[in-house]
This record gives sequence, C-alpha cells and structure tokens, in this order.
Amino acid sequence: MSPNPNEEGSQSITLTSRGLAGEALCAPTQAEQRTARIMGAWFLATFVFSIPAFLFYDPLLNHANYIVGSGDDTRVAVGALLEILLAISGIATAVVIFPIVKRVNESIALGYIASRTVESILILVGVLSLMSVVALRQDSAEAGSKSGALIDVARSLLAVHHQTSLLGPQFCAGLGNGILLGYLMWRSRLLPRPLVMFGLIGGPLAILGGIGVLLGAWDNPSGPLSALTVLEAIWEFSLSVWLLAKGFRPSPILTGTPVIPGRAS
Repeated sequence: MSPNPNEEGSQSITLTSRGLAGEALCAPTQAEQRTARIMGAWFLATFVFSIPAFLFYDPLLNHANYIVGSGDDTRVAVGALLEILLAISGIATAVVIFPIVKRVNESIALGYIASRTVESILILVGVLSLMSVVALRQDSAEAGSKSGALIDVARSLLAVHHQTSLLGPQFCAGLGNGILLGYLMWRSRLLPRPLVMFGLIGGPLAILGGIGVLLGAWDNPSGPLSALTVLEAIWEFSLSVWLLAKGFRPSPILTGTPVIPGRAS
C-alpha cells in the first residue's frame, strides 16, 4: 500500500528542517535546478549588459562639451537600453531565487529583493540623467542656447550619473549580492562554501570602498576602490558560471530525494 501523500510531504519537510541543523541533505528537483540555471543566466546578463553599456557611453561620460557638440546620440541611447536591461536583470536575480531562499530566512530574502530593487532604481536614475543631456543637446541645437549654461547643466547631470554608480552598484551590490545573498547561500549550502566566502568577504569590502569614496579617501574610479571591489566581482561572476554549469548542490532546504551528506556532489 502506497504511503499517504500528505505523510510523504510532511516527512520531506521534516527531513529538510532537520537538515538545516546538519542532519540531512536533499537533492534538487528538476524545477529547483531549472531555477538555479535561470538565476545564473540573469546574473551573467548583468555582466553582459553592464560592461558594453559604458563603452557606448564613452562619447558622453566625463565630456560635458558633448551637450554643445554634434554628439553620437544613437550610441548613447544603445548604452541606455543596455542599462535598462541591466536593471531588469538585477531585480530578476533576486525574484527568481526568493521561493527557495525564503526557506532559510524570509526577512533576509525579502531584504535581498529590496536591495536589488533599490540598486536598479538608482541605475535608472543614472540612465535618466544621461538621456537628459542628449535631449538638451538636441533642443539646444534648434534653439541656439548659450553653450556656457548648457555645459554647466551637463556637468550636473553627469555628476548625478557618477553618484548613482557609486550608491547603486557599489553599496547595494555589496550589501545585497555580497552580504545578504552570501548569508543565504552559506546557510542553505546551495553553493560550495569556499565560493560563498568570496561574497561574504567581498561584500563588506565593496561597501568599505564606497565609504572611502564618500569620505574623500580615494576617487571613483581609483586603484584602492578597484582592489576593494574585485572580490565582489569574482563572487558574482563565479556564481553565475557555477549555477549555469552545475546548478544547486544538495541542500537542507531543497525538496528532492534525501542524500547521504558524504556523497553529495
């Protein structure tokens, strides 16, 4: 006689909850492995969209005279589109993993979503500031406005973008991807703990780097800031590659077949 499905589900939940204390690990189901690879794809997308975006912005970044010149508006617009996709990808990394990591700590899992959302909002504010420079350049070409005043406005808008890159990807990524996601991955054992250490160490260092910029200890960009951020970058890229290649490891919070911890891959 087959066991009652409710009893089987209750047993699975019991195994999982006991496993959080180190007594049992469960293999990922097909759906959970699919979630892992979707999350890895979204994380990889943040690299795919962010790096080319700044190459497309090159004619405008740190060049306030762009607003009174001929300009390459299409190139800047492509960069803006890439950053919009970056913002969407950032939020998606947190939303897609939430149903699984909330089993560890729902409040921290929600905090991770909040951090990624704030980061994406700041990115979009930066996009808006750059596209405002483009719009003003196009309007000034028709109106024949004074170049001196326009350059001052452009400097202000570029400064807004500069600060959003610090407050968003620097602080929010350090807190969200480094500390919050790192804690969830450490407790859940979904990823190898040596890999997770890059996030748990890199996150606070990235925040420290941002604090140094705010206090004037170093510039953005600068050597010290890059050195303090490199572990966070390694963590995020390694995370995406691992999830795409291997998915989740057996974990106490997963709902598949219980496995012997010593044989967990």
